[in-house]
Amino acid sequence: MSYTAPTKDILFVIRELAGLTKIASLPGYEDATPDTVEAVIGEAAKFHGEVIAPLNVAGDKQPSSWHDGEVRTTPGFAEAFRQFGEGGWQGIVHPVEFGGQGLPKLVGTPCMEMMNAANLSFALCAMLTDGAIEALLTAGSDELKQRFLPRLIAGEWTGTMNLTEPQAGSDLALLRTRAEPQADGSYKVFGTKIFITYGDHDMADNIVHLVLARTPGAPEGVKGISLFVVPKFLVNDDGSLGARNDVQCVSIEHKLGIKASPTAVLQFGDHGGAIGYLVGEENRGLEYMFVMMNAARFGVGVQGIAISDRAYQQAVAYAKDRVQSRPVDGSSREAVAIIHHPDVRRMLTEMRALTEGARALSLVAAAYSDLAHHAPDAYTRAQFKSAYEFLVPVIKGWSTEMSLDVTSLGVQVHGGMGFIEETGAAQHFRDARILPIYEGTTAIQANDLVGRKTVRDGGLAARAILAEVDQTIDALRVCAGSGADAACSAMFVQLGYARMALGRAVDFVLENAAKEPNAVFGASVAYLKLAGIVLTGWQMARALVVATHKRSEDEAFYAAKIATAEFFAKQILPRATALEAAITGASGEDGFLNLDESRF
Repeated sequence: MSYTAPTKDILFVIRELAGLTKIASLPGYEDATPDTVEAVIGEAAKFHGEVIAPLNVAGDKQPSSWHDGEVRTTPGFAEAFRQFGEGGWQGIVHPVEFGGQGLPKLVGTPCMEMMNAANLSFALCAMLTDGAIEALLTAGSDELKQRFLPRLIAGEWTGTMNLTEPQAGSDLALLRTRAEPQADGSYKVFGTKIFITYGDHDMADNIVHLVLARTPGAPEGVKGISLFVVPKFLVNDDGSLGARNDVQCVSIEHKLGIKASPTAVLQFGDHGGAIGYLVGEENRGLEYMFVMMNAARFGVGVQGIAISDRAYQQAVAYAKDRVQSRPVDGSSREAVAIIHHPDVRRMLTEMRALTEGARALSLVAAAYSDLAHHAPDAYTRAQFKSAYEFLVPVIKGWSTEMSLDVTSLGVQVHGGMGFIEETGAAQHFRDARILPIYEGTTAIQANDLVGRKTVRDGGLAARAILAEVDQTIDALRVCAGSGADAACSAMFVQLGYARMALGRAVDFVLENAAKEPNAVFGASVAYLKLAGIVLTGWQMARALVVATHKRSEDEAFYAAKIATAEFFAKQILPRATALEAAITGASGEDGFLNLDESRF
């Protein structure tokens, strides 16, 4: 099944919802003109459709393999990654001074989506490298930046993120890897790291591991963690590669999906110590690693959107081709393509609506990030930073949970053939299953949304976003009052109900987090899903208003936008009130935590 990037929808969101004109006016982003952005999006679509997408099935059937401590990736991956680097795609959002293109996150995000839709396993290498680049830009010394960033940004070297250990999954307080200082200012690193994406491979000349470890005498718990650069090959002063470092890949995992992406167990220091270099200050490693983690969490949310779009495209193609049964309305005496059957049409529309809503939210959030970093005044930067940080766990948690629903519907549209590997529908379902797990499970994202993003600031960020939703509801009121489109009326009513449900849920969290923490955090995933439905519905509503006003300019495109938004209003937004009931029903004597442990 081929992949065609949804460039028209991407450009619509970038221009109409995310505000490209405003982003291009920010200091440093003057080159992000509409013509340039359209050209970049077009080239990305072509590259990923023609070069990366054809390797997707091969990666599933011929996964990466490990032999005698070395990993070999799927045939064709190494050459594709070389072209990826030479095309400048790794450096699209990174600073010009280190060889990047310096374009906004608003432009880099759809390129990321296209890469992941084309080949999720392949894209993981670039995503982790982006995170390593961000961490070094944030906290690396000038020497580390000069030594590592140009090669990482050029796609000549790749990066990894080393957190998890056999005894320490998400609880990093249990981390044991140690780093011993040396006389020359370097450190020797000893320990085992597991679940390291692209921890070893043959696609680049060097791998730059960012490793969390403890120094001697460091405080207990997360306050005593430092961050180190530990390259696979040491780098000489002239930039050439030196000796092999004491880092070994001892195995790779056999997985349900993303089989082409090698998930490595790395052993540091079995032969005298792996040479590492401190990033920033000692005992601030977790703070720096959160830069990588936040970048990765947003990226994983985009992966959920990407795999959903790929599954949707395949399901539509199959539904148009598969002929089975006569239509229930009697419009034909012959069997018809299954896309004519009401329930198939419902499934396809739901796949489309969920994907488009999540895409729009991710691109709006990307614009918030650009404003948070580049807006001229401090107040504006702070406001958008708060909004972006609130949205990250929603985008990660909601978009990845949504991807399970969408890829499962993709299998369902195929019927029995969806369960057969040869059609390819099952691969999307299997690949998507990791997304709500890695870079922090859905519950971790939901706890973050409750604790750090709602309770910590007294609900300021949440209510600021709800105020934005209110503005859209006002625009819908005008649209509906004009009688221009029945879809506006439906969206006005249903978004209004959903917004009130989320507002009441925010109040519930603020009122009960301290006195009933088990109830509130037990309902946190429902809270995240409620936020996901309402905020993606908000973007669908914004798109609806624009499409209603511009329908005559492109009848086919905007009519589809209106119909998809109306479906979202009538079929998806009503789920918000049920989630609110589940959240508020979690507290009190009749809450859902009453089943005694012994009864499980």
